[in-house]
Amino acid sequence: MAFESLTDRLAGVFKKLRGHGKLSEADIKAAMREVRMALLEADVNYKVAKDFCAKVSERAMGQEVMESLTPAQQVVKIVNEELVALMGGEEAPRLVIKNKGQTIIMLCGLQGNGKTTHAAKLAKYYIKQGRRPMLVACDIYRPAAIDQLQVVGKQAGAPVFTLPGEKPPAIAKKALAHAKDYGNDIIILDTAGRLQIDEVLMQELVQIKEAVPVDETLLVVDAMAGQDAVNVAKTFNEMVGIDGIILTKTDGDTRGGAALSVLSVTGKPIKFQGTGEKLDDLEVFHPSRMASRILGMGDVLSLIERAQDAADEKLAEETAKRMMENKFDMNDMLAQFAQIRKMGGAGAMLSMMPGMSGIDASQIDEKAFDRIEAMIYSMTKAEREDPSIINPKRKRRIAAGSGTQVSDVNKLLKQFEMMQKMMKQFKKSPKGFARKLGGLMGNPGAFRGMK
Repeated sequence: MAFESLTDRLAGVFKKLRGHGKLSEADIKAAMREVRMALLEADVNYKVAKDFCAKVSERAMGQEVMESLTPAQQVVKIVNEELVALMGGEEAPRLVIKNKGQTIIMLCGLQGNGKTTHAAKLAKYYIKQGRRPMLVACDIYRPAAIDQLQVVGKQAGAPVFTLPGEKPPAIAKKALAHAKDYGNDIIILDTAGRLQIDEVLMQELVQIKEAVPVDETLLVVDAMAGQDAVNVAKTFNEMVGIDGIILTKTDGDTRGGAALSVLSVTGKPIKFQGTGEKLDDLEVFHPSRMASRILGMGDVLSLIERAQDAADEKLAEETAKRMMENKFDMNDMLAQFAQIRKMGGAGAMLSMMPGMSGIDASQIDEKAFDRIEAMIYSMTKAEREDPSIINPKRKRRIAAGSGTQVSDVNKLLKQFEMMQKMMKQFKKSPKGFARKLGGLMGNPGAFRGMK
């Protein structure tokens, strides 16, 4: 999970503060030293970390904290507010998309940071909003760059404009006329990258911007590059001029420095974040939500949005009805797993839930879902609908068919039996059901012992 080590370090600082009834200036100074070290280890720009701690210290030394009944909570509140301000404030920065006419978005960045993939992600994002984006292949240098754009464009459902033999500025110009003829209202230019910044690359990007009226120039940077990503953003902004940033790989084991430094150093906001490898894994960057996740408070709003995107309302209604009628079976369990996968997996869900930041990703064995599905698929229709008929002989057959052990089949059947008991409990006592469900949710490693 992104920011994991930073989250853990900050949690340790706040835990120490909670051990004090009242906070002295010495307590706050000691805490800020640890916060600064945590930020520097997360690869946050030195000046940004220093200024951040100075602002928090100044506010924390004020009357509202020193005389508060809950001083540690007040410090957490101040740190949260300053983190939000550091990343751009409460409002998520949006792309300026015209209601009429064409909007031209140019993606730029170094090679290997995911420009082409994120061009397709951006196209899919706007297709979902009822727009008609078109991808334009302006990278004429990298082998198979055009082929890659055509592949991901097809997956996203967006047309791809190519013009072999022409220079990128001319390709961009002719793409506009083509888009107008075919009713495409968003044109996304996928430009060339280099392994490092050079004058030729920068000049070409400037020429594209001179050839067509680009509305949004977005720099694609790798969150895992830390401070290097911020330096790249600063250079691109000075030489080409950017309007915002797409931060990729924010789901990885990244130190998080780029997200916390980039606005202060460049003056340009992060507008989108890539949260995974799938084309659906693109989210608007919300500073307030990211701050909550860094402080281990979860990101409930993003979790709800993912659930809404993934939700099959008809399926949910049918499942709820079957639960109420005590008819929940293994087929329903399969359907639930499919929904969890659509939302990015159990690990992604838990990382957004308040209080779950301390859970190590290694605790969430995503492969356990694969094994459970394999076991269910190895059952007959009758066994899925009524698991109680599964005797020792059937268990051996299911284990052999799914490449698992009989003990794994027993564990699955026991978990299923617990779920059925909980369904019955719900009918008798909704409050009791909620308590038991909370207990089950607090045990993310339920299937961890499976081999």
